[in-house]
Amino acid sequence: MNFNIIRCARTILHVTDLEASRKFYIDALGFIETESDAEHLYLRGLEEHGHHSLLLKKADKPAVEALSYKVSSEADLEMLSEFFTNKGYKNRWMEEGVQHAIGRALRIQDLSGLPIEFFAKIEIVERLIQRYDLYKGAHIQRIDHFNCMVQDVEAAYQFYIQELGFACSEYTAAADEKIWAAWLHRKQSVHDVAFMNGEGPRLHHTGFWLSEPMAIIHACDVLASMGYGGSIERGPGRHGLSNAFFLYLRDPDGHRIELYNGDYLTSDPDFKPVRWDINDPRRQTFWGHAAPDCWFNEASAVLDIVTGEKIATGMPKLEQRKPETII
Repeated sequence: MNFNIIRCARTILHVTDLEASRKFYIDALGFIETESDAEHLYLRGLEEHGHHSLLLKKADKPAVEALSYKVSSEADLEMLSEFFTNKGYKNRWMEEGVQHAIGRALRIQDLSGLPIEFFAKIEIVERLIQRYDLYKGAHIQRIDHFNCMVQDVEAAYQFYIQELGFACSEYTAAADEKIWAAWLHRKQSVHDVAFMNGEGPRLHHTGFWLSEPMAIIHACDVLASMGYGGSIERGPGRHGLSNAFFLYLRDPDGHRIELYNGDYLTSDPDFKPVRWDINDPRRQTFWGHAAPDCWFNEASAVLDIVTGEKIATGMPKLEQRKPETII
């Protein structure tokens, strides 16, 4: 593994109504609109200096076009292209200029069928972390992670660690030590991506980092006052896994996002992954309340990187599919 994947960097979601999305993401949650046109809405958090970390594209049906990682250099893109080509994975170059504000990018369909993108260059914009006059809603700071439902968590776990250089912070296992879910990272926090046993491939949610837990409480008040109370799916609460404070929301198209704060540093080379038993109730929500059934059954469809068609899903490899946590 000679390439340097830095962190998760952006999500590209297809939405059916840009104005409904604008009201939800900007007016209610407080994302910063970098720019927009009739077909695109480019959003970022207050501390982000990249052009956007969430791209909403107008389409006939909701879907996930790509989950993007930033890499260190153009050379990393070339090495990743050679690696995935030699492994026989479907891949596609998006040359510079094809995507607004993004340089040359490589898209691949990964081991699980997820549409993954790598890029090194993004247009730099003003960081607004000290523009407190612009803080509203949830005070979104930055993108933090993806959570993906896949058919074979162990296969994804092994591939991302052994082949792509990710590390594991926490995982859930049963008595036979089969891995039910895993939290993997490149940056020095709990995760850039999580994989969990479920019908897949699908995107369960994208997590966004907030400055403090009270930003989540304030977001709940704002959402309720604007008529979005029904968009709150789970929380607020604290996870056992990761220790993070959380709130889960569904946007107007049903895409799930997490407002997230309070996990921990994982940079030490002697850090040991935390194991959680699948039947330990504390891992789902540290305070004890369970997730709703829709939590385990609903997620966003992902698209083929070449055809743009919806990827067919399959049932998970492991039989036990309904523990009480996803983070």
